[in-house]
Amino acid sequence: MKIPDFLKNNMYAQLATRNLKRQSVRTVLAAIGIIIGVIAISSMGILGNSLKLSVTDSFTDIGDKLIISPAIGEDAVTDRQVDQMRKVDGIDEIIKVSSSGELLDYRDGGTKTQIYASVYDIDKDGLGSLVELEEGRLFKSGSTDCVVGSTIADRMELSIGRKVEIDGSKLRVVGILKERGIGFDISTDNGVFTSSAMYDKLYPDEEEGYDSVIVKVENINDIESVKEDIKSRINKKDVLIDVFATNTIIQSLDDIFRSISLFLMGIGSISLLVAGVSILNVMLMSTMERTKEIGIMKAVGASREDILKMFLLEALFLGILASIVGGILTIGGSYLLIALIVEDTNYLLKLSNILYIAEGITFGIVTSLVGGMYPAWKASQMKPLDALRHE
Repeated sequence: MKIPDFLKNNMYAQLATRNLKRQSVRTVLAAIGIIIGVIAISSMGILGNSLKLSVTDSFTDIGDKLIISPAIGEDAVTDRQVDQMRKVDGIDEIIKVSSSGELLDYRDGGTKTQIYASVYDIDKDGLGSLVELEEGRLFKSGSTDCVVGSTIADRMELSIGRKVEIDGSKLRVVGILKERGIGFDISTDNGVFTSSAMYDKLYPDEEEGYDSVIVKVENINDIESVKEDIKSRINKKDVLIDVFATNTIIQSLDDIFRSISLFLMGIGSISLLVAGVSILNVMLMSTMERTKEIGIMKAVGASREDILKMFLLEALFLGILASIVGGILTIGGSYLLIALIVEDTNYLLKLSNILYIAEGITFGIVTSLVGGMYPAWKASQMKPLDALRHE
């Protein structure tokens, strides 16, 4: 074990290093306990945090949006209510949404089957602010073109230029969207998006108004004030609309996954507890074996503080070395866990995950010090004469 430069001239550091080297097998076994503990506690924390990041990323609409929907007993969000929303400060964009569900026919390996799709009427510019194209372009206003989600395109083997038939009307596919995952605003992966003219042709008996309205705020910090302003303007006398702020879901996710991470780290901390007991045992045995040595040191003038310092330095050096090795090995272990469970190793090097490694190393060092405290205290309390007489 190499002593840091600033401790090279420290007698107690030199003695601590010598004593650890002298019982190398015992030292290595104690270090292995700390290494396993650090790996366990850090890996569990990283796994829980990576699961959280993975789920959060799948909710791509979390953040700066309000979803306005008709209250119970109401049929739709009306144009008048949309006009009232436009008077609210802090709104960046208002996107009106009408939708219907459809079962689309397609062939899967020669067998005719169906897939559920949501058919949407959304303004072209509004759609462009909510989704990303994988290929092609967005539909033109008033056209019979459509844009389809990734799931629809994959299942029905659609490509640009192919047609989708809905209630006898054929819509030409001009764009395919990137896979987005779960959303609270629109179901992009299972959606078919077309112009208002085409939507009205498909569903002429639809009620006036909109199934929902998506409000994007200018500043995410103002989302609650914008929400309350909209509610106070429209729900003055009766509850006509419900307003859902998508940022609330991330708060719930944080709470859930924080509990999961703490639980997993608690399981990992059992390994560190075992390692602490191992260090306690190693240091106690070392104290007994060096009783005469301690007596001689005290006889030539070493104080209780000197003995205490020497034994605590042994525990500290052991904890630092083992914890750092455990932290390095955690990267490899976490990589395998994330690859197997989350299936996206990009999460490993996120700052929040690096902090879990730092926490694991810190816990390992603290555990080593705690495990070495009693033996160090016991050694410092020995009387010189009794120690020299010890056989």
